[in-house]
Amino acid sequence: MGWNKNRDRLHEAVFSSVKAISKNKELTSSTGLSQRPPIERNIFIPSTPRSSKDLNKWRGESDYQAFWHLYHQKTKQIPLTLNARMIFNELEISRVELLGCSKYLGSKSNISEYHNEKSLNMHDEKSLTYLAYGANLWLKNATNFDLSNESMNILQVFNKKFNIDHSLDSIRDKLIENIEDQREFEKLSIEFLQKLNLVKDAPHEDESIDPDEAPGTNDQFDSEDIETESGLDDKNENQMQDFKGDIDIDMQESMDTIDDTSIEEEIEAVAYPSNQFSPNHKKDYSIYTKNFDEIIEAKDLVTSDESIRLRNQLDNLIKPHLSTIGKLANRLQRLLLAKQNTSWNYNLEEGILDNARLHRIIANPGYPLSFKQETENNFKNTVVTLLIDNSGSMRGRSISLAAICADIIGSTLERCQVKTEILGFTTKNWKGGDSKKLWMINGSKSNPGRLNDIRHIIYKSADNSWRRSRKFFGSMLREGLLKENVDGEALAWSHERLTKRPEERKVLIVISDGAPVDDSTLSANRDDFLDNHLKEIISKIENDSPVEIQAIGIGHDVTKYYKNAITINRAEELGEVLLEELTKLFNN
Repeated sequence: MGWNKNRDRLHEAVFSSVKAISKNKELTSSTGLSQRPPIERNIFIPSTPRSSKDLNKWRGESDYQAFWHLYHQKTKQIPLTLNARMIFNELEISRVELLGCSKYLGSKSNISEYHNEKSLNMHDEKSLTYLAYGANLWLKNATNFDLSNESMNILQVFNKKFNIDHSLDSIRDKLIENIEDQREFEKLSIEFLQKLNLVKDAPHEDESIDPDEAPGTNDQFDSEDIETESGLDDKNENQMQDFKGDIDIDMQESMDTIDDTSIEEEIEAVAYPSNQFSPNHKKDYSIYTKNFDEIIEAKDLVTSDESIRLRNQLDNLIKPHLSTIGKLANRLQRLLLAKQNTSWNYNLEEGILDNARLHRIIANPGYPLSFKQETENNFKNTVVTLLIDNSGSMRGRSISLAAICADIIGSTLERCQVKTEILGFTTKNWKGGDSKKLWMINGSKSNPGRLNDIRHIIYKSADNSWRRSRKFFGSMLREGLLKENVDGEALAWSHERLTKRPEERKVLIVISDGAPVDDSTLSANRDDFLDNHLKEIISKIENDSPVEIQAIGIGHDVTKYYKNAITINRAEELGEVLLEELTKLFNN
């Protein structure tokens, strides 16, 4: 409970800490993994960790970005090859991290754990990312930085690849000596790249180009598609100075309330089940990397102020539909309550003693005791999952109506003691994210598999009450959330969550407006790549799983995918149709 109360405050405290350290009030924040090097005026803060043991590495990722914005000055950069540019960038990242750790001693352990975790998740020794990262560790190792075994393995591969020996110790020492002088440090970095035969001749300063045009930087990718959210709006900006002094106190208080065990068991790292419904079960469906995927709670997508604004927006959208959808919801509620009514058989020879008939024994001691038994109820213990397409094509009336219906149906089912889960699925970026960047860095091999970073959203878990979840449910309306859709993986994920539930009956309702679409994936694979995978997952659920699946297509016929599917032509019909389908399900 302490964690849930402090998540927002802890997230805001970390963001404020970054702004304070970097001395840059113009910074904005996004939820996700950080860029290397960071994007100008933007930081990425991962979702608040589930356990206190992960806090240091979580803060370390923020500290690294704070040091970058504090110590790195945007300068003209010389043109370099991709490999040389990546090593050059990693040396600069290592410089600002070491400089920051020397000035802010408390950050050293955070940065150390962040890098240890990063090393643990790097496996491809032939990739440019892996080799370039070795340059960062090469510099840190000379400063007695605490490196894990995994980090040392990366360093050894780096040394072997580029034949690094003691002859380069002198240039490494010079780099460390000039760690506060970025200009001189860059010159020495170029000299180091020459020693590695990655740069033939030292370029003249008049040959320099703007870093935005330099190959191998993050800026070669479209950064305008990265969704950002302001950590503190204008009205809170004046409170910034007062808040800085409370940062450490807030974070300490939050840490003190964290349990060492998992907070939300269902919020897993993106690791899919190793069963027949796994998203990469079919041999010709593949995923290039899962390292940048995320499963995130809706409340982690918005700030506290934004959640209130979006909730009010959703409430205003619900008002015009209350008369129509409300009647249907009441009808569904009466149906469910009627099925749940308990009935008894009386005057039995065994069962539960009937206290209401004990007076018979007083009147006639020879009268036998009377027992009663509860009749078997044919209403099955049920859990319902609403899986909502959060793609860009749902923008507008469709997503508004989906949010309205999910809100009303969720609250209705909860009043009837029917567990309800609301999930959404989209991607973190348009036209590919970090997965695509990594693929391009590693040579853009053909048929790479899924190339975008998926985002699966938990608006309400089955075990959370609607009262606690509704505050953040309006986040479905958040501007910039809706992007692309990889339906097959979302379906496998929601199905896996359902199969772990203890309820006897499991119902999955999918709300979508058409076929799966992800431009980056489809441009690098077959045109039917995502379609075929979705059909395979649906077929296995329909034929091999106890989960009942129902689909509702908005404006598009989805019967080519689902056996049990209906199509509505207007988004306004969604509420009535959804409630009618639920009524049919519970009448069976």
